[in-house]
Amino acid sequence: MYATNNQFQKTGPKGFIQVKVLENDQLYIRVELPGVPDDGVRHRVDAVRQKVVFFSGETVDDGNKKDPVREYSGSAGLSCDCCEITNVDAKMKDGMLRMIVSRVKVKDHETKCTLTFPPFTGKSGRFAEDHPFVVKGRKRANVGEPIAHGGLYFSVDVPGVCVDDIDVLANEEEIRFHAEIKNVYEHDESGRVYLGSIKCPQGFSLLSHQMAYDAQYGVLKVVVAPYLLRRGSWKAKYKKKYDVTINNVINSNGKCRVYCLRNT
Repeated sequence: MYATNNQFQKTGPKGFIQVKVLENDQLYIRVELPGVPDDGVRHRVDAVRQKVVFFSGETVDDGNKKDPVREYSGSAGLSCDCCEITNVDAKMKDGMLRMIVSRVKVKDHETKCTLTFPPFTGKSGRFAEDHPFVVKGRKRANVGEPIAHGGLYFSVDVPGVCVDDIDVLANEEEIRFHAEIKNVYEHDESGRVYLGSIKCPQGFSLLSHQMAYDAQYGVLKVVVAPYLLRRGSWKAKYKKKYDVTINNVINSNGKCRVYCLRNT
């Protein structure tokens, strides 16, 4: 059984979106937008009815044709007839949009607003769902493609995770990752834990390859390249193709060199 929003999520709040009423009657809205930069989201309130917040954003275009740009667009808001939105405080961090929505009662003042939301538990199932707010690009949580020189590229959505939250290990034919969100946002019930493995194609041995990874804007990216490029050319070709710099060795087990990537 999976969290239907992400088959790699093992614990924590599920769902592409969460809406709940806070004790002060404000709304807390959490939306997964993996890949969108912290300053790359837009939002606005419906100017006519003032009951809906529209949001949108795009992932960074790094020229990687294996994982093209994704565009998001969606909305959330009030389901009552008596209130209007007065303010939206939106923050984007590590592929997660969080909004605090303030509201005011504009009619039926003699009665209490009945706006409620059922307890949020997310969903589990046998199959992962497409992201409902993706209007362009991939809608699933992961992608894997071969690259030049006999290498491999993998990308996995881990919204809420930064590079310090994640560990990546490799053996002869499998790459494993574990991510645990250490800093839990004040209105979230708990942090999330992601756990997964990537099986390499049959006949592909990581013993003759080196691996590099990065987690940025809630997306884990892994690149595997053959050792035959190790005399400087691997780093040069990698930087030219993916615009990254290899800073330091994170793990070395004598089998596969694991590097952490930092965007230039």
